[in-house]
Amino acid sequence: MRWLTHIALVALTLTVNAPLLEADAQSSPTVREIIVEGNQRIEAGTIRSYLLIQEGDPFELRRIDQSLKSLFATGLFADVSIDHQSDALLVNVVENPLINRIAFEGNKRLEDDFLKSEITLKPRVVFTQSKIQNDVKRILDVYRVNGRFGATVDPKVIQLPQNRADLVFEIDEGPLTSVSSIRFIGNKVFDDDDLRGVIQTREKAWYNFLTSNDTYDSDRIEFDRELLRRFYLSEGYADFRVDAANAEMAADRSAFFITFNVTEGKQYKFSKPNINIGVRDLKVSQLSPFVEFEEGDVYDNRLVAKSVREITNKIGKLGFPFVDVRPKIKRDIVRQEILVTIEVRDGPRVFVERIDIIGNVRTMDSVIRREFKLVEGDAFNSSKMRRSRQRINDLDFFNKVVLKREQGSTPDKTIVKVEVEEKSTGSLNLGLGYSTDSGPLVDVTLRERNLLGKGQSLSLSTTLAAEKSSINLSVTEPFFQNRDIAAGFDIFHVARNLQGTRSYNTANTGFGLRAGYPLSELLRQSWSYRLDHSEIKDVASTASQLIKTQEGDRLLSQVGHILSFDARDSRITPTDGFAARLNNDLAGFGGDVFYLRNVVSAAQFYPLAPGWVLSASGKAGHILGLGEDVEIADRFFLGGNNLRGFASAGVGPRDKSTKDSLGGEWIYHGGIELTMPLGLPDEFGINGRLFTDVGSLFTVSPSSSNVIDSANPRASVGGGIGWVSPFGPINVDLGWAFLKEDLDETEVFRLNFGTRF
Repeated sequence: MRWLTHIALVALTLTVNAPLLEADAQSSPTVREIIVEGNQRIEAGTIRSYLLIQEGDPFELRRIDQSLKSLFATGLFADVSIDHQSDALLVNVVENPLINRIAFEGNKRLEDDFLKSEITLKPRVVFTQSKIQNDVKRILDVYRVNGRFGATVDPKVIQLPQNRADLVFEIDEGPLTSVSSIRFIGNKVFDDDDLRGVIQTREKAWYNFLTSNDTYDSDRIEFDRELLRRFYLSEGYADFRVDAANAEMAADRSAFFITFNVTEGKQYKFSKPNINIGVRDLKVSQLSPFVEFEEGDVYDNRLVAKSVREITNKIGKLGFPFVDVRPKIKRDIVRQEILVTIEVRDGPRVFVERIDIIGNVRTMDSVIRREFKLVEGDAFNSSKMRRSRQRINDLDFFNKVVLKREQGSTPDKTIVKVEVEEKSTGSLNLGLGYSTDSGPLVDVTLRERNLLGKGQSLSLSTTLAAEKSSINLSVTEPFFQNRDIAAGFDIFHVARNLQGTRSYNTANTGFGLRAGYPLSELLRQSWSYRLDHSEIKDVASTASQLIKTQEGDRLLSQVGHILSFDARDSRITPTDGFAARLNNDLAGFGGDVFYLRNVVSAAQFYPLAPGWVLSASGKAGHILGLGEDVEIADRFFLGGNNLRGFASAGVGPRDKSTKDSLGGEWIYHGGIELTMPLGLPDEFGINGRLFTDVGSLFTVSPSSSNVIDSANPRASVGGGIGWVSPFGPINVDLGWAFLKEDLDETEVFRLNFGTRF
């Protein structure tokens, strides 16, 4: 390096002139003056402060040598030399230039602002060659993380007047370094295709254009090792290990070849599970139903973890906040069994000192805090903490919600830290699409689900379709008057063209008020009021006589009541749990329509495996006219989305002559559905489903000999595909009706899709 050359020159000079220095030391042994030359921006006093020899000090080779190193170590100088003239020390410096501007050329995949945030050099900062090389390395690292291992960076320094310089990074991004092949060595139980489906990294293929998992990422490979370990543990292979994960780059740096060396070991089974309780007033019989595995089952670490969670939740509900539940695993290599003992012991008495929330920029703290089942001063309860996380997730305001515990100011206190990552909650959607029910459609929706960060919801939407047009304004305040009451109102106008199924058109205009509040953790009650002016018009001349008699307008004044129970693991994408709902509507508080309508519905979700969810749902309802017959606008209709395989309004009472659907006063329908992955990358958002639906619709008052009315059940089977595409949700179902009546209308193919831009 250049400064080493100067040190050598100084040493040589001082060595040659040693006798002179000795003579000078005898006559003038001290440095009388320090002269600084060559500095432009840096004050001479600042330079003198870095020297380890000062005025009044004797001339010493060691101090001069250390001073030279000290000046170079500042990074402020491109060149430094130290000499002496008589009794003066002469310090000559060449300052490093200041950066005037930093620019990037050749970068197409990564924006300038992103690259500037990754480097350490900035405008108006002194630069050195070492700093430039460090930033070159950082840029290359960024490109490698983005899958471009062939990228090159060439820094160029353009000198400017006044000791300034422009710094330009010339970048050749190169092609994406894809994963050409993934191989496994040592696997005997599961073949390579099975294990490729477990890991996140994918081999390059034409259909992977929507994902980056087919590019090499060393961090992702480490995650793949963990995914393999989890998979084998869930299949009973407790001795499994990944011995090595090697990535070999092709000679042209365009692709990687990845090889996992694994040792599977032997498969273990559960021996008889034990629960060891050391808590007073707590019995094994209270907890044993929550053990998710039995003797002889293949060992699955997920079942152990789930058992611990379920037991912890149960203990918390029983009123034991300070309990520690831990599994104790004992492996029997000879019998290939694993004994799991769930230890239940008194835990430390810990209280919540405070709750810290970070990451929320728009959302107010109070919106998050009111979803907590814990408050400052409460005894810490892990069950309530998990429930709080679920409630915050169900707000659907955040991409990520992480709850952590940290040590408080004393050993018996804990701090709950909530880390959230907000997502966009406002949208202006312009939509084009097609619905089997409504035909081609255009819709415009202005929606904000977190208005002003207060959790309020505002929606203004309009839809124009071949068979349905509507406009709706909806506002909801989730905590009305700072109480746990969700209150809101709706204003609407809906026009429907029902000529194809019922030979008339309808128009509804009105408003509604609603409010709901919790009765318990899982039980909620809601009340509503609806005032609706409706009209049946454009009745076809060939329509049923029962429809013609109801042509005209009317005013509906209705009070509604909802009692809902929700024990699902998520309101948005449930995979486990149960939910039920009871709806009661009473019309007749003013207006000219009088009826009592009751509807009960329920659904149960069962997780079978990751991505596999079995659900069973059902719904039944009845509407009773109060002193008058129930009008067609208030009856139930069945078919389409609620009974796949049958057309919309394709089931139920029908006019024998005109084939018009008349609706019914009794309805029931339900089904079983299995949702499953299709083996495609998760990023595609594509799932398959198999279903069977059953239901019936019957009873029309007044009865007529011209009406065909059968209460016989109808049923269908089928399958479908759902895709959360970049263009909007797309759902395709194929259903076949195998139980039906003669006049029922069926449909095999059902499509719903839309686009947002």
